[in-house]
Amino acid sequence: MSRILSGTRPTGKLHLGHLLGTLENYRKMQGHDSFFMIADLHALTTEYEHKTTIAEKTTEVMVDYLASGLDPEKCTIFIQSEVQEHAMLGLLFSMITPLGWLERNPTYKDQIRELKGKDLHTHGFLGYPVLQAADIAIYKADKVPVGEDQLPHIELTREIIRRFHHLYEKEVFPEPDGVLTQAPRVPGLDGRKMSKSYGNCIYLSDTREEVTKKVLTQMVTDPARKRREDKGDPEKCPVFFYHKLFNPDNTDAVACACRNATRGCVDCKKEMCEKLNQYLDPIREKRALWLKKTKEIREILDKGAVRARSVASQTLKEASRAMGLLP
Repeated sequence: MSRILSGTRPTGKLHLGHLLGTLENYRKMQGHDSFFMIADLHALTTEYEHKTTIAEKTTEVMVDYLASGLDPEKCTIFIQSEVQEHAMLGLLFSMITPLGWLERNPTYKDQIRELKGKDLHTHGFLGYPVLQAADIAIYKADKVPVGEDQLPHIELTREIIRRFHHLYEKEVFPEPDGVLTQAPRVPGLDGRKMSKSYGNCIYLSDTREEVTKKVLTQMVTDPARKRREDKGDPEKCPVFFYHKLFNPDNTDAVACACRNATRGCVDCKKEMCEKLNQYLDPIREKRALWLKKTKEIREILDKGAVRARSVASQTLKEASRAMGLLP
């Protein structure tokens, strides 16, 4: 039986990219041996100057987890910082991870470019893939549902684990594999990857009216269709990407209308938007219910932390023993 681990940084509300890129797999893969964390320590790597908002955003992520279909009876949900074994194994892994491995990480370079307004020249930001490797290894997870941009981190985790086994001649951890959804990279309103830093998101907490306004006024279409009579290529249009996900029974007709310019982009957007809102309606309803259950949410997280610590503490002992820190 596979063991699953993944997590989400509480740096803001979750959006469709999270839902389609990772949360869909969380829901499908949840079971007795699945662990899903809210990675608040990772949030500090970019949000350390705004620490007062992390706890509030942690609650938002938890609500989105539950509204998206995670069942605390089927999986373990917890806050990363409440299981201190993560940080300890991260420290141990940092002792053996070559600096060059971290400097070549493409995600590190991408975020330096994307988040120009933040000072990311810190030890924590450079080394967060080591902590991420510890997050996975501390549960001996062999499957990690992630977005496409996280695959290099999974490979780095595998390299760190191999180096650990080579140095200490004892196999403690399995080498994990990343697991992608059918939509690992979701376009945002501007056609780029959906990202909070780009300001191009449709959030799970958005109302029907907010989603409709964003789609109709902000979502780009095929640039070749400058006028209604211009023929387009649906594969170049983010709206058609969403049609394929939320309106699959009508994609052939949508594509034909685009290629032959028999329907304008506004009408195409309206049809897609209604299907998207129908998909999000049950999530909105669950969010509204969970937002009223703060006590129950805290109880779920407390229970999750206890179970997570029971597994993580045993793994940390094995790793410490292999490194010679314990007899």
